[in-house]
Amino acid sequence: MVDVVHRGGCHCHAVRFEITAPAEIEVIDCNCTLCTMTAFEHWIVRAAQFRLLTDPAALSEYRFNTGVARHLFCSRCGIKSYYRPRSHPEDYSVNLRCVDPGSFRVIKRRPFNGQQWESSIAGLTGR
Repeated sequence: MVDVVHRGGCHCHAVRFEITAPAEIEVIDCNCTLCTMTAFEHWIVRAAQFRLLTDPAALSEYRFNTGVARHLFCSRCGIKSYYRPRSHPEDYSVNLRCVDPGSFRVIKRRPFNGQQWESSIAGLTGR
């Protein structure tokens, strides 16, 4: 499968990124309170695939519960276009809704029961 460059970012464009990945992807549809409230659709990408194009100083960070996940928001418009998830702390979870349209051929969605995170994570990561 050939990789393409996907681009995206926040609403005001103060945060922009690129991801080098296939045009066929899988996203995780989580039903936890935070993902439900923000309509976040998780596209997990390896750190080596992700490149922040703008100054990291444009981001604000929020942590809760275990403090492992690093929720990153644009300091200007408040959009969380990507973050470091608890499930994959060395990688990124990119909000599919924040990726510019047109670079995907197939998007598969996998439901994830984030309301029961501890018991559901084994099926996602193999832990």
